[in-house]
Amino acid sequence: MAKATKKQALGRGLSALLKDPANDIQSAKDKNADKVVGNIVELELAAIEVNPFQPRTSFNEESLRELASSIKELGVIQPITVRKLGFNNYQLVSGERRFRASKLIGLDSIPAYIRIANDQESLEMALVENIQRQDLDPIEIALSYQRLIEEVQVTQEELSDRVGKNRSTIANYLRLLKLDPIIQTGMRDGFISMGHGRALINVEDLNDQLDIYEKILGNKLSVRATEALVRSYKSPTDSDAPVKKALPTYANKARRELTDILDSNVAVKVSKSGKGQFVVPFKNKEDFNRILGILKSEK
Repeated sequence: MAKATKKQALGRGLSALLKDPANDIQSAKDKNADKVVGNIVELELAAIEVNPFQPRTSFNEESLRELASSIKELGVIQPITVRKLGFNNYQLVSGERRFRASKLIGLDSIPAYIRIANDQESLEMALVENIQRQDLDPIEIALSYQRLIEEVQVTQEELSDRVGKNRSTIANYLRLLKLDPIIQTGMRDGFISMGHGRALINVEDLNDQLDIYEKILGNKLSVRATEALVRSYKSPTDSDAPVKKALPTYANKARRELTDILDSNVAVKVSKSGKGQFVVPFKNKEDFNRILGILKSEK
């Protein structure tokens, strides 16, 4: 398996800054707060405590060991988020599985986003500004979008207005975070492009994703060749399989746009008379409410 190497060490300079008691940063108004808000900082695991009000209390041990193995090999791809309680004292906000898995393999530190008092407005400004940078890789952009949605609590529509990007573009970036961590790391280190990632996200089985990823690296496949390879994994090989009637161009275009906007594999059926229907699958109640919220915001 061709492995991607970790990027440069994250936030070690900021980590040293946070250990200076003479310049303790407690709120967004403090000196050097702008260097912390929106950036990744390497924090000691011993300085972080779990949230006692965390609703999730049990973790699948096998799943945790698998994540620990991935972190040992690739590092922590998505930083955790913590809240600053006091000098060199933090409370976990999100990412408890990553936190526990890192402790499991004996790591001393972990990359983290730090929330401080009164930082909502400055966090939003920092993240939006960060997205405009030219040197970001697709995963970094996706993580910034995810933080704006989850922590600043903006909708995809509001986010589209703030960063000046189409909602379908934002949805395409967010979908990259569903790729296997090995592939995300490969994209961060420039082994594959976002176009390769967008093709791979259509493969649901993670083993198939990694198999195709290996072929991309080994054969230096272009995005177009990767898309063809993905189709071969998804298409039935049985010659007796029924041939689907091609959708009209307008319907196929709408299906692709809806799939991007709703982040769901939308199906479209059109009869000979021109009548038809959209089918929007959802995974659970939470996913249903997410899709419903997007549809309502389009009114």
